[in-house]
Amino acid sequence: MKIGVFSTFMSPHASPAMIRDFGRRAEGMGLDSIWMGEHVALFDKNTYGYPASKDGRIPVPPGGGMLDVTATFGFLAAATTKVRLGTGVALVPQRNPIYTAKEMCTLDWLSEGRIDFGIGVGWNKEEVEACGYRWEDRGARCDEFLEAMRRMWTEPVLDFNGKWVKFETLRMDPKPIQKPHVPIIVGGYADAAFRRAVRFGAGWYGFNLDPARTKGMLEKLDAAFAKEGKTRGKDFQIIITPPMAMGADSMQAYADLGVDRLVVNLGGQKPEQVDRRLPEIEALVKLAA
Repeated sequence: MKIGVFSTFMSPHASPAMIRDFGRRAEGMGLDSIWMGEHVALFDKNTYGYPASKDGRIPVPPGGGMLDVTATFGFLAAATTKVRLGTGVALVPQRNPIYTAKEMCTLDWLSEGRIDFGIGVGWNKEEVEACGYRWEDRGARCDEFLEAMRRMWTEPVLDFNGKWVKFETLRMDPKPIQKPHVPIIVGGYADAAFRRAVRFGAGWYGFNLDPARTKGMLEKLDAAFAKEGKTRGKDFQIIITPPMAMGADSMQAYADLGVDRLVVNLGGQKPEQVDRRLPEIEALVKLAA
């Protein structure tokens, strides 16, 4: 089982020096991947709360904010040579699909094939609407955007006539280095997310899941495969971010479930917090080796 790390890089702690040093330290200790969350803007008032915190709010340092994932991954790709970079998750239905396809294939090109495109539909209604889209149809829009992007990554020239995406004789180059395209890793726990994983996914990503909840989600995933007359193949990646409190003794339980990667949470990004957390993660890398 491979070990990665999840970090939502936030200013002011995530300075250029911190990110460069973190990427090199992560790669040096043998981490498989660095994953980063995405929000382009936060709101003082939300219809729905952030699901991974008790108070429903993303813990952002005073006066700080979340860095852009595409720019940060470009920076990290230049500072490293081996570690993979994964979006956990990119909020596809509030993005422009042509720009997104271009960004991801460019990152894949410049990183020499080290990008994993983790995707989801998001929880923040205000953010989706501020980006110019409707909240209610974000699932269907996500599917259409993914289909358009997948074709842009693989076809030399294409026409597309969808509800939200329309173009003729479009060319997008360079193509991704990874074949058939940048791996799409689908996140989410709703039935629609599992159907999306079967249709588009090279893997499924679950966040903040203990082994018991992971088992239940994988049963739902396999049911979605069965409904389509398919079975989950060995090359379909299962990627889990466990709770922060997960101990090393839980690793075998995840391995027994067939988890391919554990992407453990970095937590705080102050220098002393990073210095304290990275040796704990390195110990997991050694146990998994």
